[in-house]
Amino acid sequence: MKLIFAALMIALVPSGPAWGQAYPTKPVRLIIGGLPGTAPDVIARLFGPGMSESLGQSLILDNRGGGAGLLGAQITATAAPDGYTVLIVGGGSLVIVPFLTKTPPYDPVADFTPVTLVSLAPLVLACNPSLPVKSVQELISLSKAKPKDLLYGTPGVGGIHHLTIEMLNRAVGINLIHVPYKGGPPAVIDAIAGRVQLVITTVIPVSPHIKAARLRPLAVTSAKRTSVYPDVPTVAESGVQGFESHQWFGIFTPSNTPGAIRERFYKEVRMAVDKPGATTILDQEGQLLAVNGPKALDEFRRTETAKWTKVISQLHAAGAIEMR
Repeated sequence: MKLIFAALMIALVPSGPAWGQAYPTKPVRLIIGGLPGTAPDVIARLFGPGMSESLGQSLILDNRGGGAGLLGAQITATAAPDGYTVLIVGGGSLVIVPFLTKTPPYDPVADFTPVTLVSLAPLVLACNPSLPVKSVQELISLSKAKPKDLLYGTPGVGGIHHLTIEMLNRAVGINLIHVPYKGGPPAVIDAIAGRVQLVITTVIPVSPHIKAARLRPLAVTSAKRTSVYPDVPTVAESGVQGFESHQWFGIFTPSNTPGAIRERFYKEVRMAVDKPGATTILDQEGQLLAVNGPKALDEFRRTETAKWTKVISQLHAAGAIEMR
């Protein structure tokens, strides 16, 4: 990962006479759309050491985690498109959070230029071992037999975890009941204690509890299985065709940042991740490498936006979610 972003920042060197001088000539600000210790922060700090040498200028790591990354995105949206502001952020900040806000502070499409997707983080649906199910299909059958009896915990209302289960509810005609918590750890603790029967989270928070048999994994929500749990099927493999959900992390610059910078950015990242050992940390974090370039990220972002705005609209119409 250090190689990824060292190469990434070197790639910011633009070509052509329009810039008139070598880049960078001053410190580069890397806005992290998350608080210290969150996934985008962990990814960013993997390449922090030694970055100043690669740049020839200081790299300023600027954590802006307010509003689930909304603050960091807002700052980036209004920054000059000169290559001195780069954003690493979870996709929810662009494809979910703005659509839960009555007056979003930025346009999630028009105000950002995509550079590349970095990774996808599968979600894990796990249950308390006392629940008599060992698969998604068994969960569906039990839920239909006992409607409104099964509770699932998430880190909060309107996040990717909540929306994922609500998408599952609608896909298979069940009604798992949402119990929001202030963060993932309390939801995991209550699932272990049996106060909720199910929990959905990323890989890391539940890994030690799955290994200790305090929780039972039922499925992962990504299109492919995760190397952390190679024996745990995807929701799609479990009979819900086409089902896919994950957290994702991408790199963006302000709108109108020159295409040459973004393309070079992507090519350097692509070369870096092809080197041995570059994906080790991602694997340990339960993430899937997904570097794909500006055009592919733009298309992916639009597809994700359409998918999640549909779920949000359905929840809003049912009175299950309020616009902030």
